[in-house]
Amino acid sequence: MAPDISQRASAGSGQDIQEKAGKAPASWLARLSWAMFDWANQPYFTVITTFIFAPYFTAKVIGDPVEGQSLWGFTIAFSAALVALGAPFLGAIADAGGRRKPWLFFFQILLAFGCALLWLAQPGQLQLLPLVILGLVLANIAAEYSIMFNNALLPALETPRHVGRLSGIGWGLGYAGGLIALFTVLIVSQPELVGIKPPEGEAFLGLKRDSFEAERIIGPATALWVALFVLPMFLFTPDRPGSGQPFLAVAKAGIAQVFATVRHMREYGNLLRFLIAYMIYYDGLVAIIGFGGIYAAGIFGWGTTELGLFGIALNVIAIPAVIAGGWLDDRIGSKRAVQFAIVSVALGTLGILSITADKVLFVIDVAPRAAGAGLFSATGEQVFFLCAVLLGLGMGPMQAASRTLVARLSPPQMVGEFYGIFSLSGRATTFLAPLLIGIATAMFDTQRIAAAIVLIFLGAGFVLLWKVKEPVRD
Repeated sequence: MAPDISQRASAGSGQDIQEKAGKAPASWLARLSWAMFDWANQPYFTVITTFIFAPYFTAKVIGDPVEGQSLWGFTIAFSAALVALGAPFLGAIADAGGRRKPWLFFFQILLAFGCALLWLAQPGQLQLLPLVILGLVLANIAAEYSIMFNNALLPALETPRHVGRLSGIGWGLGYAGGLIALFTVLIVSQPELVGIKPPEGEAFLGLKRDSFEAERIIGPATALWVALFVLPMFLFTPDRPGSGQPFLAVAKAGIAQVFATVRHMREYGNLLRFLIAYMIYYDGLVAIIGFGGIYAAGIFGWGTTELGLFGIALNVIAIPAVIAGGWLDDRIGSKRAVQFAIVSVALGTLGILSITADKVLFVIDVAPRAAGAGLFSATGEQVFFLCAVLLGLGMGPMQAASRTLVARLSPPQMVGEFYGIFSLSGRATTFLAPLLIGIATAMFDTQRIAAAIVLIFLGAGFVLLWKVKEPVRD
């Protein structure tokens, strides 16, 4: 039977937080190994779903960029819907059972398997497309659930005063891992960038250009990366103790607890306000990250090389920013750290809104990019990069401090369930900003409208955060 809701609510009281504050953190090896999970998993998002494999899939595998973008969007939306629907229940079941590592192990294996299937994504081999789609769905579901269960380990590893620092270190390692993976992909696919001249028709390591092996190898290589670098977390990070109950009893208790939480959600009004705010400002963040590269490709004609270098630059900026953001989180509180990050992203978005092919800051005339000009030689491109600095300074701390705030607001016995709801709130409406951008772009016939819509989402999330009360810490 699910624990009494009032008892569980009281577990998140200020007194409980103060009691936990006196406990010693886990060993440095345990905490570093937990943070290595982000290093192991971030390359999936960097090189597969954002900068390299996604454009390859839409433009080359499908062959029609419009049809490819539509199929990619439906695939990611379908997997995100499955994650959103299941996350609160799996999180609550894990709370009832205690242990998180068995869940993590299963989903990390599933992630590696899904990534390995992407090797089959070859143009002209549409009979293999169902297996590629299956790989994308499995990998996306597994990646999101893995993050949820890894997040649920965070509160037990560090004292409340320093939990923001640990979260920031994890995000920083994740960006570093993504940066190295992205740089490696660029070297393998285009070794000419670093002065290496492979034989005609080949990329680095003998990969064949005509069959796009350099792009297809990204999937299996990501699977190997995950399998190798997630090992420290399994070996050295302590799990929560198990309940000793049979799985069916644990599952029944977890499912019952989700429905009990929904019925008594008013008792968690503070956390609910945060989750609604997160849902809105996270939509804006996801939209500007996705929109930024598309906008640059549209007005400057950027291709894979420029977008890849842009992704590297964004990650270079984000690494120190998110680590510093973790320190700021512990100093001023998670809520204020999130709000500072929103302001940074909003300023970067406003800057992007001001740029066209021949203008910056709305009114300053600049020369458009000349045909055959060098990389990032136009003034508009350079100003775009300055705006990207503001995005990079804010995007990591916004996500890291949000993760920390869930740990600080959740009742300890329900942390898995609320990280599940956190995952749900981050996915439930991620279609909304892109949908509004698509409608508005069609209506006004300009890409710039996207940045204006993003600003509305960021502003609304910022305002809603004012009513969230963060627990007082020693």
